[in-house]
Amino acid sequence: MDYKYIEHLLDRYFEAETSLEEEQILRAFFSQENIPAEMEQWRALFTSDNDILLGDDFDARIMEAIEEQPAVKAREVSLTQRLMPLFKAVAVVAIIITIGSALQAPWDKSWNNPQDYAKFQQDLDSVAAVSPVQAENIGDWSADSASIMMEQSQN
Repeated sequence: MDYKYIEHLLDRYFEAETSLEEEQILRAFFSQENIPAEMEQWRALFTSDNDILLGDDFDARIMEAIEEQPAVKAREVSLTQRLMPLFKAVAVVAIIITIGSALQAPWDKSWNNPQDYAKFQQDLDSVAAVSPVQAENIGDWSADSASIMMEQSQN
């Protein structure tokens, strides 16, 4: 026997497109004794006697449950609050740029100018020309500038 019409009704039933009459046809079909084995899995769906009947007060109970829900109040968001993430991002970028330029400035000013580099080399050469004995004497000088000047004036 050809069950294409029943299969078509099942497809429409699962897509929620059947009418009440078509669902009655499916119930009548699945209440028969002999149905194909591939459709046996759907028998319990259409032959169950556990039809749920809604009470007369169903609508009132649903409306009561809906009205019990607290109303959600929208809060006002100012333009400053809305742009706060952007302000934070700009501040982070400004800090990074400031730190980067501060770390780069000494290198740019001293090593890119050939005259400064030449002066640095001269200073290194003059320090290297000091003998170890002179270097020890430099450390022994008194911190009192008045006594140093008096010694120089007596000589």
